[in-house]
Amino acid sequence: MEDCMLSGPEWCGRFPGSASVDDLLPDFAGRVRAFLAALKAGGARVRIAATFRPPERAFLMHWAWQVAHAGHDPAAIPRRKTIPIAWLHRDAKGRADIAVSRAAAAAMVRRYGIRFAPALTSRHTQRRAVDMAVGWTGTLALRDAAGQLRPIATGPRTGSNRALIEIGAGYGVRKLVRDPPHWSDDGH
Repeated sequence: MEDCMLSGPEWCGRFPGSASVDDLLPDFAGRVRAFLAALKAGGARVRIAATFRPPERAFLMHWAWQVAHAGHDPAAIPRRKTIPIAWLHRDAKGRADIAVSRAAAAAMVRRYGIRFAPALTSRHTQRRAVDMAVGWTGTLALRDAAGQLRPIATGPRTGSNRALIEIGAGYGVRKLVRDPPHWSDDGH
C-alpha cells in the first residue's frame, strides 16, 4: 500500500468512537436509557466512556495491542484499504526495526487507554455495548425494571456490585464481570 503513515499515537485521533447512547442499536439504547434513568434517580453517579466503536478504530486498537503485547510480527498484519498504516518501522538503512515498531504500538495502546486485548469485532462495533463507570455513596435507592424498589447497601459501590448487576440484567443491560466498565445486551 502506497503512502502509508507509520504507526504511532497520531492514529488514535482517527476514526473516533462515541460515548452517546444514541449511537447504540435502538432497542438496546432504550434499555440503556431506562437503566441509566433508574441509576440516576436512585442516586448513582454514571460516566459513559464508550458506546459505538467504528470497525476501523477496533482494527487499530486490536493490532496495536497484538504488536505491543502479544508479540505479533508487525510485518504480518493484514492491510485495509481504508487504513493506510505501516506497522513495521525501519531504521535509516531500511532494515526492519521491531523494537521501534513495538514501541509505537505500545504508545497507541497507552493513548487509547487499552487494558484488555481488544477484539476486531465486538459488541461495541455492533452497537450493542456501553462502557460506563457507576458509583454511589450510602445506599442506592434503585428501582428494578418492574418498578420495585431494590435498595443496595452492600459493596462494592461500583458497577461490579452483584445486586446492581442482577438489576441491570432485568433491564436487558448485562455486565461482563471480567471487564469492569463493560455492559452489553448479552454480557459479552
